[in-house]
Amino acid sequence: MATLTCPACTATVQQDDLICFTCGANLPRERPANEPASPPTVMQEYLSRGGAAPGPGPAACPHCGAVLRESSAMFCVVCGQPVPPASGVISPVVLRLSFPTGNVEVPAGTSLILGRDPEESLVAAAFADYDNVSRRHATVTVSDAGLATIRDEHSTNGTFVNGDRVLPGAEARLADGDSVRLAGDVTAQVSLPRQRRDPDQYSQNGHRNPG
Repeated sequence: MATLTCPACTATVQQDDLICFTCGANLPRERPANEPASPPTVMQEYLSRGGAAPGPGPAACPHCGAVLRESSAMFCVVCGQPVPPASGVISPVVLRLSFPTGNVEVPAGTSLILGRDPEESLVAAAFADYDNVSRRHATVTVSDAGLATIRDEHSTNGTFVNGDRVLPGAEARLADGDSVRLAGDVTAQVSLPRQRRDPDQYSQNGHRNPG
């Protein structure tokens, strides 16, 4: 099988990918002649304006001075205290939604609208054959820290996470292994590697809070 590369940054991509995992560029695909070209993604526009790639996080814990093993660490493994993110640093986390029609990837620090309207959604082509998906159905957001959520945009047929409906206009947290369903039958599996721990779920000593 031939190796596929992104035309924008030459990174290796998979055949089903709709967006480059590395630079966020839209990947070329065969489409009808009358279909408009997709606009650039948020990350692509950021890089085209001279934005820098995410840099390293703090090298040491500000509380005890211990060396941090990972730049994305939220808690010090030595003292258990929360570690504030370095100014301007974006987590390397990239969320992937694996739909039957292709993979959709959302880098940290960006949002992506899921829906059938190409003027609203960069990945509208993935839902072109599903009339029960709204033109502007849901928005997936990955924070700078790598925490992911999905918000239902008052869709006609609903947004579901692990079978539970997300209330119109409300958000639900996404985690690795979750199942996301748009309307009745458009289902994607969530891949969210290296997800950082939610500080609201942990006490100051780094232990998980009950409940």
